[in-house]
Amino acid sequence: MKAIAKPVTEVSLAVPAARLASAAAAAVLLLLASLHVLSPEFDPSWRMVSEYANGGYAWVLSLMFVAWAISSWALALAIWSQVSTPAGRIGLVFLIAAGIGEAMASVFDVNHSLHGLAALIGIGSLPVASMLVSVSLSRTREWSGARKVLLRTANLTWISLLVMLASFAMLIVTYTQAGGDMSAGAPSVLPPGVIALVGWANRLLIIVYCSWVLTVARQALKLRRQES
Repeated sequence: MKAIAKPVTEVSLAVPAARLASAAAAAVLLLLASLHVLSPEFDPSWRMVSEYANGGYAWVLSLMFVAWAISSWALALAIWSQVSTPAGRIGLVFLIAAGIGEAMASVFDVNHSLHGLAALIGIGSLPVASMLVSVSLSRTREWSGARKVLLRTANLTWISLLVMLASFAMLIVTYTQAGGDMSAGAPSVLPPGVIALVGWANRLLIIVYCSWVLTVARQALKLRRQES
């Protein structure tokens, strides 16, 4: 009886959790897109997503971060029974930590001293989680068919992070060369000659992170349907 009850319990939790992860990740992308329409005063080429907190629709941004946290936590629950290696379990811990950072960002906006910590935890944890979890899952028989897409989307997470960091460094260098001073904080306008791509890189990172969640969640649902 115990051997039968365990799979039933796992399926009953994993399926709705995977669906919730997919829905929450999709909501993140929809809310992010809506902010471009609701707050067009923020130039997406160089204004970070967190800066929407200074617009008239800060609550939409907070809701986006909440949905982002839910997607991470729900995915961890959905695949918990599928990840059995020590490295994979560590990846799940990082996935939960990413959700904590994302949830913190919904409370501590860009004007709060803890926003930097929230960004460090949320943005920094997800690439580690995606690599460890994807490698662990891809080595199992059930997930081996999705190995390429798992590893491809996982690798894109840390690549998108490097792109964002590089674009931010480029912004600082070109802004300084143009005579600007960022020591007083983010400028309201950029002088001519400044290469502004960090905003797009920031948005690309969010899209890539959510794409990995969607990929894993949908594959988890596919496997559960096959088992049924």
